[in-house]
Amino acid sequence: MCSARTSQSSWCSWITPMLPVLDGVVMELQDCALPLLREVIPTDKVEVGFKDLDAAILVGSMPRKEGMERKDLLKANVAIFKTQGEALEKYAKKTVKVLVVGNPANTNCLIASKSAPSIPKENFSCLTRLDHNRARSQVAMRVGVPSDSVKNVTIWGNHSSTQYPDVHHAIVTRNGKEIAAFDAVNDESWLKGDFISTVQQRGAAVIKARKLSSAMSAAKAICDHMRDIWFGTPDGEWVSMGIYSSGNSYGVPDDLMYSFPVKIKNKSWKVVDGLSINDFSRGKMDATAAELVEERDTALTFLSA
Repeated sequence: MCSARTSQSSWCSWITPMLPVLDGVVMELQDCALPLLREVIPTDKVEVGFKDLDAAILVGSMPRKEGMERKDLLKANVAIFKTQGEALEKYAKKTVKVLVVGNPANTNCLIASKSAPSIPKENFSCLTRLDHNRARSQVAMRVGVPSDSVKNVTIWGNHSSTQYPDVHHAIVTRNGKEIAAFDAVNDESWLKGDFISTVQQRGAAVIKARKLSSAMSAAKAICDHMRDIWFGTPDGEWVSMGIYSSGNSYGVPDDLMYSFPVKIKNKSWKVVDGLSINDFSRGKMDATAAELVEERDTALTFLSA
């Protein structure tokens, strides 16, 4: 887990046996010659790592091991994110912005938020920006335009293989004109088939190819996510974030960390309302919500134990 402050100092926290490895991370940060970085303080003490935080990026989690049941994975991560949530509650600023990256990110984020009751739920989010970026890139490559010529894709739901990458409202700029992504791609079977499965399974494909999980693309997505929280989204554009579901207009159950399309201004997000949802999309959105409900209910039994 690494945490940072906007006051231009940062703390990197780690479990004690990994402190020598953390020294290497510190050296790399120093070697980046980042213009806003003034100091790095490595620590394994929560009272140091979480003190007066403006922003916290929670990266560390228990990965799923061979033969491990999902409930065992959830149990291990509940313990981790309960501890981190309690540390945020005790030491961080109440205005802290918390981004959970460690998987299962949505449910880990929910557990952290419930363990920090005095910090607004709206201050917690989980990373689906990597999936969002993957979806943009897939459409851009298919159409033959740069990725920044594709906007307003949406990732609905869980950061898992049930997530729903949706381009029904996405826009592609080609030859100076904005056109609907479905028209630009002109291949509905691909958009409803291989496109979705490619984005859903991209993390597994990266692991299979490089024997390690996504690194550079995940780091870029974290930077994108935090930049947009601090500086807002461009006019007419939205991004995807896993946020607390409460009384939304899309029929998503409450008390989940669910990925929605959001616009951000003044460090506050707002769900993009009024998007038409067809039967195909509704089925995908409901399926990923059902997985999150199951995860939440299982995790909460461990939280209260």
